[in-house]
Amino acid sequence: MAAQRFSARSPVESSVPSAASGVYGDIAVAYVYDGDTIKLADGEKVRLIGIDTPESSQNKKLFRDAERSGEDVNRILAMGRKAAVHTRGLLDGRRVRLEFDIERRDKYGRLLAYVYRLDDGLFINQEIISSGYAYPMTIPPNIRYADEFRKLFREAQEAGRGLWAISSE
Repeated sequence: MAAQRFSARSPVESSVPSAASGVYGDIAVAYVYDGDTIKLADGEKVRLIGIDTPESSQNKKLFRDAERSGEDVNRILAMGRKAAVHTRGLLDGRRVRLEFDIERRDKYGRLLAYVYRLDDGLFINQEIISSGYAYPMTIPPNIRYADEFRKLFREAQEAGRGLWAISSE
């Protein structure tokens, strides 16, 4: 399933970003940390809602994920690096708009958002999971696309897209 495309700007959006107002209608992506976390030009760190890509660097979560899944740490890292490259290809240097759900920040202070490329309206969270580079991750109350993301994840696995194409490596 191709990712949805939305108009770059709705009539109620401002082009002036403001975390307080919840409106990020037009802002540049300054850096892609990994497959599911980016930094905006204003310095805000954004965690993409509803998806979870494998870790791309050694940290506590990597080891927790390896223990929980039974996967080899090096394999998780390799998958995480591939997911990060995919996300960089989608977002590096691009302008985006953010859509928020119920909770706007996580326990680490990061903005939680659905991200859309401004030039073509590509729904990035959806594109990453439908391309096979993320697992669905639902943390209530931010559940707007949870069912859709689970469906797209299954379809990507069954079709052998993205990380699922390299699952035997």
